[in-house]
Amino acid sequence: MSQAELVGSGELQVPRKQSPLWTFGLLRSELVTTFRRWRTLALLGVLAAVPILVGIAVKIETSDGSGVAGGGGGGEGPAFVSQITNNGLFLVFTALAATLPFFLPMAIGVIAGDAIAGEANAGTLRYLLVAPAGRTRLLLTKYATTMVFCLVATLVVAASALTVGALLFPLGDLTTISGTQIGFTEGLGRALLIALVVAASLTGVAALGLFVSTLTNSGIAAMATTVGLLITVQILDQIPQLHALQPYFFSHYWLSFADVMRDPIYWDDLVKNLGLQGLYAAVFGAAAWARFTAKDITA
Repeated sequence: MSQAELVGSGELQVPRKQSPLWTFGLLRSELVTTFRRWRTLALLGVLAAVPILVGIAVKIETSDGSGVAGGGGGGEGPAFVSQITNNGLFLVFTALAATLPFFLPMAIGVIAGDAIAGEANAGTLRYLLVAPAGRTRLLLTKYATTMVFCLVATLVVAASALTVGALLFPLGDLTTISGTQIGFTEGLGRALLIALVVAASLTGVAALGLFVSTLTNSGIAAMATTVGLLITVQILDQIPQLHALQPYFFSHYWLSFADVMRDPIYWDDLVKNLGLQGLYAAVFGAAAWARFTAKDITA
């Protein structure tokens, strides 16, 4: 039987050419579907509420006129908290420091863990693969959608914190961790840079969650496993006896974003963080691809 006869009989299917416009259409469809879900909106709502609660708590604590809401050093959350009453822009840095260890990674874990497993659980994964997407392209689209959510979630925290900080506290020039003064406009620029660094810090988590999502057909199991791994790694990162391994944990350099508030910016830990996230993204992204392309799709 000739190839034409095979095609006519349905026994041989000629692959359809995949245009870039179709790929962007698939990505747009994934983004719309993801951001229309009530679960996604609820996650963003929780993230937006954290800066509000922090701002109100600081305002109440300093209502006696003391002007001090805690102290600390090292450029982490406590040091930022002590500056909020002087400049509301510091609420942005405090909110990101408060959400990065748990709330932001948990939200990313939910989205990434549900990416493939959720489709399989809903019975729509085979339907997606019937379209001329291909498994590799579909996996890349899911990862790109998760990364867009990383950026949106981080910006939601930053925007909420900036709004609350402007309403409850004064705004103006900032004093950096190094003790120098920078203008408010430059401070806004550094706040945006910090938000981008925080979003980039979640690329490893996104790849890990996507890999876990390819291992099961249960979206709930994938989300729970990803969040469980996040909590476990951060607990291990606090055990002194594991100090030799801790620099290789994806969460170890997360708070290095505070170095953006030094003058000049201290890049060493920032570069280590971004390099480590890239390594995790490459390793678990490759593992997800190997698993997904060889997986028997039954749902």
